Amino acid sequence: MSFSAIKGQDRPVEIIKTYIENSRIEGGYLFIGPEGIGKKMTALALAQALNCEEAKIEACGHCASCLKIENGQHPDVHLISGDEAQIKIEAIRQLQKEINLKAYEGVFKVFIIDNAHTLSAEAANCLLKILEEPPKKSLLILITEKPNLLFKTVISRCKILKFLPLKREALEGILKKDYKLDAQFAHFLAYFSEGRLGQALKLKGAGLLAKKNNLIDKFVLGPRPDTESLASQDKEEVRFSLNLLAAWFRDIYLLKAGLPEQEVINADRREELRRAVDSSSFLDLELAFTNISAAISYLEKNVNTRLLLFNLGMELWKA
Repeated sequence: MSFSAIKGQDRPVEIIKTYIENSRIEGGYLFIGPEGIGKKMTALALAQALNCEEAKIEACGHCASCLKIENGQHPDVHLISGDEAQIKIEAIRQLQKEINLKAYEGVFKVFIIDNAHTLSAEAANCLLKILEEPPKKSLLILITEKPNLLFKTVISRCKILKFLPLKREALEGILKKDYKLDAQFAHFLAYFSEGRLGQALKLKGAGLLAKKNNLIDKFVLGPRPDTESLASQDKEEVRFSLNLLAAWFRDIYLLKAGLPEQEVINADRREELRRAVDSSSFLDLELAFTNISAAISYLEKNVNTRLLLFNLGMELWKA
């Protein structure tokens, strides 16, 4: 993977390439930005560039080293992920052991800590010791969307690179040109994902637009909310559906406040949105947001999902 494959992150990529050119790429780096905008992709592209057998700055993408990194099989490139509740000290102790060994195959040993904000206090303190005196030819890349949860002492020992979402219209163009999505779907994904390419690509599976419209038709625009079909989903699907509903009410609220129509998420349902603007008050819409937010919060507390959705449906229908 070359840096040129990373869309919309020209500034951090150029900084990284300058560091490589000037041989200043050792130590700790902190990649900050919303989920799904290319932070981990950039970290892996950097690991490839540093260990590529053919290129100096841009990884070739086809040598043995590049392919091993792409497939997660390179012995000198390690990914520690905070997908679970917490990154524990055992993972950082293993990192500490590995980082002090010579590289097996590559030039650099690279350690990527994804969701670094989930480091336990003990793990963060152990990592701090490594960041204070990192070995030569080693690189630690911390990735987070919540830097406020990281120890300030850890942050202070890293070079910080900020990643920003794409402009939504720019992402819409990329989805149409590079991923051959039709105009309606590209618009919905670009605006619903708030300019995050990675998030948009996760959601581009077949049928999402139809699913979204079916939800609006049955839960919002029907004579009564159809809560049964929604209640049959698992909690993650219910949470996603509630976010789709929130986007619908967001569009109505902002149109009522004067937002241009081209800025709505549900641009394929403009006629219904216009009618909803005329029939809804700001108070109605604020109550809808409050009730949807409360429902999402209650999902985490093992409440009865069917009863939760029934109550939400009644509140939205009254609004």
